[in-house]
Amino acid sequence: MTAIRHWGRKLLDAVLPPLCLCCGAIVAEPGALCAQCWSGLRFVAAPHCPVCGQPFDTDPGGADMVCGRCLAEPPPWDRARAVFCYDDASKPLILRFKHADRLEGAPAFGRWLARAGAELLIDCHLIVPVPLNRWKLLARRYNQAALLAQALGRESKVAVAADGLLRLRRTPPQGHFSRAERLRNVRGAFAPHPRLDVCGKNVLLVDDVLTTGATLGECSRVLLRQGAARVDVLTLGRVLLSPA
Repeated sequence: MTAIRHWGRKLLDAVLPPLCLCCGAIVAEPGALCAQCWSGLRFVAAPHCPVCGQPFDTDPGGADMVCGRCLAEPPPWDRARAVFCYDDASKPLILRFKHADRLEGAPAFGRWLARAGAELLIDCHLIVPVPLNRWKLLARRYNQAALLAQALGRESKVAVAADGLLRLRRTPPQGHFSRAERLRNVRGAFAPHPRLDVCGKNVLLVDDVLTTGATLGECSRVLLRQGAARVDVLTLGRVLLSPA
């Protein structure tokens, strides 16, 4: 069977060669990036804020040093981590996955998320994705956060509640909103599924991009009110914010 799959893959690649997830160039195997796109990604690594995951420009001198923004306004989650910075190099990769049906990257994204969130997964009991509004879900046909959560669950062997959270109302796009406007926009927009059981559990909340944290913060509050012992956040991309 292994030989059959191998030659079947070779035949399929000859007819439909695998393409880079980011730019569309031909690559060696499905779900991969070309060398140029891979080298352009800025992977998030220490030193970074232990709370929000924002990389520090210089080493602050200790792993427990928190950024000024988190000191001034602590988010409701415990820890946030991301795979790479959300910038001009990584934006096409996420947008192709999110809007262009390039779903073959999900297994690779699951592996990347597992590495970036290794410390969050150690005692994690449940992975929960940020939900989509039902009308957007019907239009897009899939929730990219749920696909990421499921890929991460397969990689980490942690249970996934794909519909653990519900989006109660449609919220306007937040691309040009200020932080205060984003907070107002998502307030009361989420609720736990009636069958969601997070009481006493450590929950890992998954989404594609962390920007200001308004959406992930509101989802975290819902999970904490539902009885979660702790909520951590893991995303593919992270928008770098100017120092507070």
